[in-house]
Amino acid sequence: PTWRRRAQQTHTAHARRRSEPSPEKTHGQDFGKKAVEPCGCNIRYARLCAVHAATSTSTTHSIAANATFPQEEPGNRNGGLITAVYRHLAANAKGIRDGMESVGPDNGSARAPPRAEGDAAEAARYSERLLSEGHERAERDRCPICFLFFGLPVNKHAKFNVCCMKHVCNGCCLAAQLRGLMDCPFCRTHLPSDDASALAMIQKRVGKRDAAAINFLGDKYYNGELGLAKDVPRAIELWTEAAELGSVNAHSELGHTYYCGDGAEEDKPRGIHHWQQAAMGGDTGSRNNLGYDEYKNGNYELAVQHWMISAKMGDEDSLNRIKGMFMEGLATKAQYAEALKDYQTSLEETKSPQREEAKMIRWK
Repeated sequence: PTWRRRAQQTHTAHARRRSEPSPEKTHGQDFGKKAVEPCGCNIRYARLCAVHAATSTSTTHSIAANATFPQEEPGNRNGGLITAVYRHLAANAKGIRDGMESVGPDNGSARAPPRAEGDAAEAARYSERLLSEGHERAERDRCPICFLFFGLPVNKHAKFNVCCMKHVCNGCCLAAQLRGLMDCPFCRTHLPSDDASALAMIQKRVGKRDAAAINFLGDKYYNGELGLAKDVPRAIELWTEAAELGSVNAHSELGHTYYCGDGAEEDKPRGIHHWQQAAMGGDTGSRNNLGYDEYKNGNYELAVQHWMISAKMGDEDSLNRIKGMFMEGLATKAQYAEALKDYQTSLEETKSPQREEAKMIRWK
């Protein structure tokens, strides 16, 4: 490299000047020797080696390993330091070279853990994340007006509005109608009067890449509603797009589709992956399904952990499954008691006077 060539040229020039005759320097006494002025090029060369080692380790260490050490000059205070630096660089170069030579087709594990060990560690981290995230319900399960979570199932306790792609709880819908508001209680848009106008509203939001609208349109294609012909492949395509945009509902639908082979070729690992994504996003149904899969495979402890999370968020089916496992001796009394307490707390958090009134008059 250019920097090394220049350093060597400077070192050679200094060495030539030191070899030329010059007046003796006795500093007050004549010891009969010529005082030797320290040469700074060695220090600069060592520093260049060190700097270059930080940016190109293999090149610099190969140079340092093949270089010859400068002789320590009498009276040069820096000679020992420079030699030590050279020897340190050469030792590091030898260690790196030996390490590189030790890696071959038969001993690649000397440099990195086996692939299987890395996969196992990654799987363990993912499992830990799966059980530590998604303990709160998704924001889509919260009424945008009163900010309380809906009771489960959501479609029983709330009304979906295609104009804004929002669920509004029955209590807020009833309160709006009692005040004379017959339009959407959230965005105040006039509600569609037929399937054609509803589909037009949905398509408008789909064109803006609204994840909720894309997922909802996929539901309509899957069920053949709003005047659309049933088209499962088109539904899966829309759900996939919505899932990429972050729709928890879409992940849940795709999980069911692939796990059960409903409209697509059965692919349980793929279905479980979508359920996992939805569960970490706060979807109680997907969390319940993961618990069922673990239970079916004999992983009872994991099944209980999944069901305790979803029971805490108000899923009655999960609570009943924990109760069944307790009766079978596969879950402890403390686990069932904790799940029951958390479930009841979750139910209380979904209540309001307006919702209770709507429930009493069976408002829909």
